Amino acid sequence: MIKDKILVIGACGQIGVELTLELRRIYGGANVVASDLREENPLLKGTGPYVSLDVMNKEMLHVQVIRQNITQIYLLAAILSATGEKNPNLAWHLNTTSLLNVLDIAKDENIRKVYWPSSIAVFGPTSPKKNCPQQTIIEPITVYGISKYAGEFWCNYFNHRYKVDVRSLRYPGLISYKSEPGGGTTDYAVEIFHDALAENHYTCFLKEDTYLPMMYMPDAIRATIELMESDEDKISIRTSYNISGMSFSPKEIGEEIKKHLPGFTMNYEPDYRLPIAQSWPQSIDDSVAQKDWDWKPKYNLASMTSEMLKNMK
Repeated sequence: MIKDKILVIGACGQIGVELTLELRRIYGGANVVASDLREENPLLKGTGPYVSLDVMNKEMLHVQVIRQNITQIYLLAAILSATGEKNPNLAWHLNTTSLLNVLDIAKDENIRKVYWPSSIAVFGPTSPKKNCPQQTIIEPITVYGISKYAGEFWCNYFNHRYKVDVRSLRYPGLISYKSEPGGGTTDYAVEIFHDALAENHYTCFLKEDTYLPMMYMPDAIRATIELMESDEDKISIRTSYNISGMSFSPKEIGEEIKKHLPGFTMNYEPDYRLPIAQSWPQSIDDSVAQKDWDWKPKYNLASMTSEMLKNMK
């Protein structure tokens, strides 16, 4: 049996750090090569190999894949929704070219598996708001959502045309205490914990009743690895799987935090991120992921809030 050698691109981002650490725990530190443009994250130091890598430089990426005998690639590099709206051309260019570079190399080098995350940002104002299904109307209104939806079809194309085993999840908002948020519209749900512990107050950039699908990072990491370790014949979706953890509003997470920090207060100053959030579904139907590879989340709002506060203290 070939020993898997994994390359994680964007390993110093919000998902990348925790995913790299978990992959190293499973496959062994030496078999998971972390890469990013920025300096190595302190949490990754000493846990396995690290290379400075620009995914937009296809030749440089190709050389690393051959040199390191890579058999699996996890591509996490992206410009997220709120940041992408400040520079749409750059977001489109980075998000799509990076994926095409990886898919091309995967095809040419017979890479065993590729992972690339999509997002609930593919959905738009015309998508169903509640229990948004796997197959539905998809008309994104952010450059991030547009780039992710285009990317889903590139994944599907490379699977059907070239048999590249590429797999994907539409992540909801992700909540983590280990790494900083990366410029997404759902980042309020991470910021709120930092400000609650530092100042016992949070000013939210959404309205109090803005419901969004969310997931605690340990569930997201587990879902990613469960998908990647599933038998190929179980994977029926080659665009990207809907995946769900929990849904809540800023008011609800504020009330949950108050149970642990009784003096906590909150006010609301909605900004340009509100229309983005309002264009997305409030909850997601992930029954196809449940059926295909037995997906189920472990965390709800109460257990996630308790863990976040305990770990951040």
